[in-house]
Amino acid sequence: MESFVRLFSLVPLFLLLGLPFALAGHDYGQALSKSILFFEAQRSGYLPHTQRVTWRANSGLQDGKASGVDLVGGYYDAGDNVKFGLPMAFTITMMSWSILEYGKQMASSGELSHAMDAVKWGTDYLIKAHAEPYVLYGEVGDGNTDHYCWQRPEDMTTDRHAYKIDPSNPGSDLAGETAAAMAAASLVFRHSNPAYANELLSHAHQLFDFADKYRGKYDSSISVAQKYYQSISGYNDELLWGAAWLYQATDNQYYLNYLGKNGDILGGTGWSMNEFSWDVKYAGVQTLVAKFLMQGKAGGYASVFEKYQEKAESFMCNCLGKGSKNVQKTPGGLIFRQRWNNMQFVTSASFLTAVYSDYLSSAGRNMNCASGNVSPTELISFSKQQVDYLLGDNPRATSYMVGYGNNYPQQVHHRASSIVSIKVNPSFVSCRGGYATWFSKKASDPNLLVGAVVGGPDAYDNFADQRDNYEQTEPATYNNAPLFGLLARLSGGHGGYNQLLPAVAPAPKPIVTQPKPTPQPKLTPAPAASSGPIAIEQKLTTSWIANGKNYYRYSTIVTNKSAKTLTDLKLSISKLYGPMWGLTKSGDSYVFPSWLNSLAAGKSLEFVYIHSSSPADVSVSSYTLA
Repeated sequence: MESFVRLFSLVPLFLLLGLPFALAGHDYGQALSKSILFFEAQRSGYLPHTQRVTWRANSGLQDGKASGVDLVGGYYDAGDNVKFGLPMAFTITMMSWSILEYGKQMASSGELSHAMDAVKWGTDYLIKAHAEPYVLYGEVGDGNTDHYCWQRPEDMTTDRHAYKIDPSNPGSDLAGETAAAMAAASLVFRHSNPAYANELLSHAHQLFDFADKYRGKYDSSISVAQKYYQSISGYNDELLWGAAWLYQATDNQYYLNYLGKNGDILGGTGWSMNEFSWDVKYAGVQTLVAKFLMQGKAGGYASVFEKYQEKAESFMCNCLGKGSKNVQKTPGGLIFRQRWNNMQFVTSASFLTAVYSDYLSSAGRNMNCASGNVSPTELISFSKQQVDYLLGDNPRATSYMVGYGNNYPQQVHHRASSIVSIKVNPSFVSCRGGYATWFSKKASDPNLLVGAVVGGPDAYDNFADQRDNYEQTEPATYNNAPLFGLLARLSGGHGGYNQLLPAVAPAPKPIVTQPKPTPQPKLTPAPAASSGPIAIEQKLTTSWIANGKNYYRYSTIVTNKSAKTLTDLKLSISKLYGPMWGLTKSGDSYVFPSWLNSLAAGKSLEFVYIHSSSPADVSVSSYTLA
């Protein structure tokens, strides 16, 4: 146990007052750019030609191969080389939420396309991880063997076993969070890439159905995750979280009903929180549902949604120190939850108080805490104070974002940044050799991990910049994900628009590139098939090459052209040689997915599939018009 000196007592008193606007002058735009850049240092897989963190190289290129699935890509969660599914999915959800709320501010600073690239790097991987309707890979690598070694990702020799959940080994928390990530990200790409957005939404529907139908904790099925990302809160919060994001993305009555009917049973209307994290989602659910209520989207569940809102506002009051379960704070004013990576709680809570401030402003109302009335300004001031502390307005005058300011951590607990780049010195770094040569080296990292937000100070504002001090010097993707939305808000202001309007990310400015053409199959164009009142149209949406083999993704639209409601639809699909999303298999036929039982006049449904051949043959077997 390290013994830390309480340095805060030597600092001028004005730094300890915690005044939100005491020290002005932070360049939030610069911090925003750096916070997004960090994600490029965390990439696994084949790095693109647009990669800006040039000291990194390709890694994890055999991931999933032993299990017969392509799991190349995604993000390393923190300073190690494991891909943990639950925090990765939460990271993507929060990046997407950041863009949906503050994409306009990101666009004005030129960072929207980078932020969207960061989301897509994650969702591309999640699509691969969702290999079958009821199969989701939730981890690649083993934390125990990985932590035994200190190697850059490009050299790693550790076990890369892939772990999955399925109906026999369920994981409702993992599947529910991944459904939330896919649904939130579908809104990010709805304007700029609608086919991709629809594909994400199809995955989200299926994953939520999986989570709800086969209930269980993911770390009971993927036991190797327990030591690192144990699901202490269980899965009820993720079921509500997934339903909330699917309702946000679709306005589907099914998810409205789910939130309305299960709020009490699953704890959404009962738990008063003072934490929001990759494990505990209740405060996020309550904030989103409160937004739905203020938008007039509660339907017949207004009284239930008011209970959600009451708990959301309880969380906000607790953050401000004006509630019944107030958060602990350091003498310098920082939220303090735990010694290990406390900064994750700071960024996530500050994001919620910021967005809720804007919701209240858009609705023209204040909120009530135990100590009295609270204005939206007070909430955003709290968010700003927490961010300013993170960026250097603290008793140590230390920036906890690497590369921002003049005094930031130099010995980050991060394998890739602490070992010389493979592009500088390609000599192999062995498993234990990395500890002897690099981990124990008392010197600044050879590679600057720009934008990384480390774990941060202890309960007394003390911090030891030492590589072996993983509780304080290790960064994580989920520290940054809510922060870059918050930085966009502080950089660009409120924006003068109604935050309660439907959330869809603006399209980024196009970047003209000349990609290498991918060979296309010799296709006879699939005409729009028709069986009386039902039209079926297929189209090729994208293609790629993996391990020397061509793969094609097809989108199929089924439209009810009649003036009546279509029910009991059965489709016949032959010459299908890969996974398919958006329909349910029933015997030899395919029927409506679990979240849909009919198709109104003029409405359409979409399903997608991937295989290495021409389009499958799709036809109507039977149907009913009511």
